[in-house]
Amino acid sequence: MARYEFKFPDLGEGLSEAELINLHVKAGDQVKEGDTLMEVQTAKANVEIPSPVSGTVAEIRFKAGDTIHVGDVVLVIEIGGEATLQLRKPIEAAQQSQPPPQQARQAIPAGVRAMPAARRLAKEAGMDLSKIRGSGPGGVITVSDVKRAQGERQAEKMEARAVEVKAETGSEERVPVRGVRKTIAEKMSKSKGSIPHAYHIEEIDMTEVARVREELKRSVTDVKITFLHFVMKAIATALREYPLLNASFDEERNEIVVKHYVNLGVAVDTDQGLVVVVVKNADGKSLAEMAGETARLAEKARAGKLELGDVMGSTFTISNIGAIGGIGGLSIINAPEGAIMAMGRIVKRPVVGEGDEIRVRQVMMATLSFDHRITDGAYAARFMNRVKELLENPYLLLARLR
Repeated sequence: MARYEFKFPDLGEGLSEAELINLHVKAGDQVKEGDTLMEVQTAKANVEIPSPVSGTVAEIRFKAGDTIHVGDVVLVIEIGGEATLQLRKPIEAAQQSQPPPQQARQAIPAGVRAMPAARRLAKEAGMDLSKIRGSGPGGVITVSDVKRAQGERQAEKMEARAVEVKAETGSEERVPVRGVRKTIAEKMSKSKGSIPHAYHIEEIDMTEVARVREELKRSVTDVKITFLHFVMKAIATALREYPLLNASFDEERNEIVVKHYVNLGVAVDTDQGLVVVVVKNADGKSLAEMAGETARLAEKARAGKLELGDVMGSTFTISNIGAIGGIGGLSIINAPEGAIMAMGRIVKRPVVGEGDEIRVRQVMMATLSFDHRITDGAYAARFMNRVKELLENPYLLLARLR
């Protein structure tokens, strides 16, 4: 019988490591090709890793909470013999192994369909099968589904656990840094420590955007267009004219990599922390298309259903600070990008106009953080001047809708 060493695969885009969140198998389990072996938390999203072979799990070398690197042997699978035989359809196997209908009705909640092994495992763990989502054909609950639910329950308990330590001055609380929060901490520390940040702050009059948005609300009913989408459209347009802010710095080759496509990252606030979702080819999208795509990705983020493609490939990020509160802020660059812009809250202020006329306008503070290795303040100022021009004259954006 041959032994197959399962090595942690390269997930792409420079993701060299991940945290092992949950193992879906244990030593002695039989697995089929395509069965989920584990769930990992990368710097981008949670990812389920399937088995490339069928066989029996002989050895597991990591545990939940460990950091694994590309190429690490996570587990060993024995292949050959009976372990490689493919089972018939899980539903048929389940039906053949279940007790007579009368007995089944006494022991099983109505409507719950599960493999016999999954039922035994759920019973041993004290889990309610009716609350587990089945991934097998026709929605049948498999052993992997029960193990995944076990892992989720364990992770929730670990996230919620805090150790209270008594001190002379009062009490302290220590919360384990895990999952998304751990990823954010590591990534922000690396970004701030390795990229020389520089900043440019600008006030932008959003009064005309507010007026146009009210008009669009009456004519565009299938999607909600917000201030964020106008800002996204303005930035996507300006980045084509100022590509050095749509670039990254390659430290190994000492080169500036200019991207001739615009993929906008948008920071979304979730229960686990900020997650950056990516609107691909934003410079080619209309306001309505931008709004629809952003809403779809934000919903997936808050539901914890993001895929790697939803969070990878951004070339510039927007942080909407004003959506929560605050007139502005200095955001940390989302490495390896070269810039990020923070939107502050839109507030009414008296503004001196032509002829020293004082008018009440809706003003937003916008802060650009940029990599000073790639460009300088004058270039950044011209970029922000263009963004300001587009937002203060939104008909320029409307002309680019299609």
